[in-house]
Amino acid sequence: MSAVQPRRSIESAPISDSRERLREARAALGEAYLARPEAARYLHGHRRLVDNLLRTIWQQASFPPTFALVAVGGYGRGELFPHSDVDILILLSAPLSSDLRETVERFVGNLWDVGLEIGHSVRTVAECAEEAAKDITIRTTLFEARHLAGSRTSFRALEEAVRRDFDVRRYFKAKRIEQEQRHEKFQDTPYSLEPNLKESPGGLRDLQVILWVSRAARLAKDWRALAAQGLITTAEAHQLKRHEDLLRHIRIRLHLATARREDRILFDYQDALATQFGIQPTGSKRASEVFMQRYYRTAKAVTQLNTILLQNLGAAIFPSHGTEPEVINERFQSVRELLDARDTEVFEREPGAILESFLIMQQRSGLKGMTAPTLRALWRARAHIDASYRRDPANRARFVEILQQPRGIVHEFRRMNQYSILGRYLPPFGRIVGQMQHDLYHVYTVDQHILQVVRNLRRFTMVEHAHEYPLCSRLIADFDRHWLLYVAAIFHDIAKGRGGDHSKLGQIDARRFCVAHDLAPEDTDLVAFLVEHHLTMSTFAQKRDLADPDVVAEFARIVRTERRLIALYLLTVADIRGTSPKVWNAWKGKLLEDLLRAARAVLRGDAAGFDQDVQAKQAEAKRLLRLYALSDNASKELWRQLDLAYFLRHDPQEIAWQTRHLHYRAAPEKPVVKARLSPIGEGIQVMIYCRDQPDLFARICGYFGQIGDNILDAKIHTTRHGYALDTFLVLSPPGSSPYREMSSLIEHDLAERLERHAPLPPPVNGRVSRQLKHFPVTPEVHIQPDERGPYHVLSITAGDRPGLLYAIARVLGKYHISLHTAKIVTLGERAEDVFVVTGAALEKERTMLRLENELLAALQ
Repeated sequence: MSAVQPRRSIESAPISDSRERLREARAALGEAYLARPEAARYLHGHRRLVDNLLRTIWQQASFPPTFALVAVGGYGRGELFPHSDVDILILLSAPLSSDLRETVERFVGNLWDVGLEIGHSVRTVAECAEEAAKDITIRTTLFEARHLAGSRTSFRALEEAVRRDFDVRRYFKAKRIEQEQRHEKFQDTPYSLEPNLKESPGGLRDLQVILWVSRAARLAKDWRALAAQGLITTAEAHQLKRHEDLLRHIRIRLHLATARREDRILFDYQDALATQFGIQPTGSKRASEVFMQRYYRTAKAVTQLNTILLQNLGAAIFPSHGTEPEVINERFQSVRELLDARDTEVFEREPGAILESFLIMQQRSGLKGMTAPTLRALWRARAHIDASYRRDPANRARFVEILQQPRGIVHEFRRMNQYSILGRYLPPFGRIVGQMQHDLYHVYTVDQHILQVVRNLRRFTMVEHAHEYPLCSRLIADFDRHWLLYVAAIFHDIAKGRGGDHSKLGQIDARRFCVAHDLAPEDTDLVAFLVEHHLTMSTFAQKRDLADPDVVAEFARIVRTERRLIALYLLTVADIRGTSPKVWNAWKGKLLEDLLRAARAVLRGDAAGFDQDVQAKQAEAKRLLRLYALSDNASKELWRQLDLAYFLRHDPQEIAWQTRHLHYRAAPEKPVVKARLSPIGEGIQVMIYCRDQPDLFARICGYFGQIGDNILDAKIHTTRHGYALDTFLVLSPPGSSPYREMSSLIEHDLAERLERHAPLPPPVNGRVSRQLKHFPVTPEVHIQPDERGPYHVLSITAGDRPGLLYAIARVLGKYHISLHTAKIVTLGERAEDVFVVTGAALEKERTMLRLENELLAALQ
């Protein structure tokens, strides 16, 4: 069926029949597109189809002849993607009467009834002009207005009203600010693993902004006209058309595949899109990764051309008359607050000026960017950065100088990456540009994650951001040559995707860089250490028992010096923060800070022995209890039942809190459950005190799983007289009740559940996230004896899902395994949990094998 036949049928069909006919016509358009992919043909064909339907329904509505039906927004522009909203304006000649209001409501209702997703407004010309003056978005929407039906006189009046008193300079500034704000929502990068191809930097919106401004300024209506005006070259106009076509193709296919308005290139669709584009996997990359790298190249080019064009448009809209350039040196000058190469051939003659341009950008705070000719010249000259360029001592010194600058490090490294300068100067970095990471917790490509880590480190140095991480800001302020941390950040993940341990391979690259750039031996050793051990501190903090002095001593032996410790702490915080906004939380921050303080004490020789540490904690706990009018004797009965391990694993505040609630009931008949806002300010800390019972851990995990809370940490303790004294840190999902209400609910319901001793319900397999569906985690179970005692360490890795911890706890309960500590680590969609356990089943090899197999089955 051709696209024309259904349109004729729709025009003559009554409203009741039009829905099915529209569906058939759209399906035919989709089939025709897939058979012969032409984006413009599809978009214009779909627009004509909807145009004709709207005109028919408008005629049937019997509106007054002075009213008009106007297409606005993307639909007004003539581009209608498969599931985009159909934005219309019902243009009135006068305010609506009650009869006409009913006519309008019936008309809009009919549009929804036939299957159109309508975005509509009803205004007079005067109201449109008033709204356009107040709202830049509405003005842009009306700039793209297109007459569909009704009065052409009213439509012309609308065009004149929207243009009346229009200030193109104000419009240009507003559009630039709007774009900057939109980019900021996406972390100023197109390199998200699941980018929004419409709104992200380098997406369709960046192209539309250019045309909105150029049309508003009456300079050009399309890419060819922009080239004719000299605002871009003919080659750049062809590039823009090619990139626009690819983005349009991807968006059309996304809409068709999902049967909805979906503009995010989610993992769910990347394989299918790669197949549709005829992309095959390579030896080292999936087809979806090859496809995404093609998208990233397009987004990168769009970002470059958007920068160039907006600069040229700004120069045309804000002509500078008689303003003399400010000469910086023989190679560069400042023009309109932009760095300008005095001769665009300077990079060809003197390639060293390439790095010099970025250094000048850092050193002159008044510069807001580079001129379009300079950016073009940089892009053309990038091939001059070869092996001999990288060996030149002057270039090496200049690159180190860029790293050492007090400002501009992030902006200029991003600019260097955008124009492929950074990857040319550091070939290992060039190999990871646009490289995907399917580890379920990184949300950026490798190169963008690295630059995010550099950004985080830089923010630690800035006074205006000191409130975010006060400890990090204090530490880096006293850290001599903190620019070495930037070097470590650049190399910490640079070896990903090569096979082997990327930390060790990256350490080799980092050391080679430091030696080549004449860094002092101690600085070289520091950078190499940080790269090799950039995961060590998070591993110790999140998976080891920090209450064990031997664990802290082991970590201290690895770092060896306080300078290394502080550097590793700063890099670790910046690294975790740079993976994804969802990975970091206050609990991880506290674990890292606790390890920092404990290791620092060891390195300074201030670490107290077991007895001294316990005595100090007890003394502080008693001081806190006195604030609640409790004497030092109040704690005796309870503390008599607690052993050394309890006091080592709990801080004084926790000891005082629990003692305050238990000192008068050291042996209660009913379970005692108390909850409070966690001292770290995030999550709820829950204390459970009751007679020890089989499957207690499973019951608790099952309860928290049922109410949707995530367990971040568990301290499991059994008193000398057979009571369980367990402490959990839980995090409620977004949108939950306030913590006071949640605390009361937990105290009541959990105590009631533990008192009932009901049989454990079967585990319920929660909904698996879409990321896990596409990148499943192979479950792993490892049980190893602890060298220093009767304990075993159980390590579990699996894809995270609701009910996972409960499923694990049920298996452990079945084998009568006792838990002593639980480290619950969630990295995005990946769970990495560590338990310290004991039990007779762990002493027999055959039983332990069965336990491992049952745990693996529960993790599937």
